[in-house]
Amino acid sequence: MSQAIPIIPDPFSGAAAAPPVQPAATETIELLSPGVTPRQLFVLLHDAGGTAADMLELGGLLGDAFAQAAVLIPEGFSGPHADAAGAAASGQDDAAALALRVEALAAFVRLQQQRFDVLQSDTALAGLGAGASLALALSDAHDGLVGRLLSFGGGYQIWPARAPALTTLHLLHGQNDRVVPVARTRRDFEHLMELGADATLDVAATLGHELHPALMDQAVNRLQTCVPLRHWRAA
Repeated sequence: MSQAIPIIPDPFSGAAAAPPVQPAATETIELLSPGVTPRQLFVLLHDAGGTAADMLELGGLLGDAFAQAAVLIPEGFSGPHADAAGAAASGQDDAAALALRVEALAAFVRLQQQRFDVLQSDTALAGLGAGASLALALSDAHDGLVGRLLSFGGGYQIWPARAPALTTLHLLHGQNDRVVPVARTRRDFEHLMELGADATLDVAATLGHELHPALMDQAVNRLQTCVPLRHWRAA
């Protein structure tokens, strides 16, 4: 579990971005503050069957909490199944298809980091359902491409073999989620703890598979109060 102290951290801090690769064209909602040079970058990923507009409430909340952030909501990166692990287990999705989605997303993130001149460590990725699963897969394939990750009602399609060293993971889930069972996310978290990952898990007792204000508020709280363990270890 990440250690928390009551401060707003410096915009996450760290490594230089990799050379950008041109991603496939995608429709993107952009929430930018006029006249402000972004210091942080948030990329939000909608669920299977959803649209970018589904993430607007979270985007607005993050923009209010981090006034110097650019918030981007691309459409179309997420996989076709909200329950990514279940789809993989039943043969409806596979590792090759997931890898293609991960690389397309990685190219998009790198391009936006270059565009806004934002460090990888000052970038956060958030997703709901299939978007969360894709974000987690990216953190496994490209450790440190983002400094923080918010997973709402998602889970790993394929368990990581090692913990990300440069990405802090925040898992948020509804206890009554009937799309992605909370038990699966608890197992994901236990696996991350066994690997020594910097991760947190928050479960809301009465919620289902949704971007509920209670979970979104907790996500902002995690971003504002959890100092990444890599900073403690380097101190």
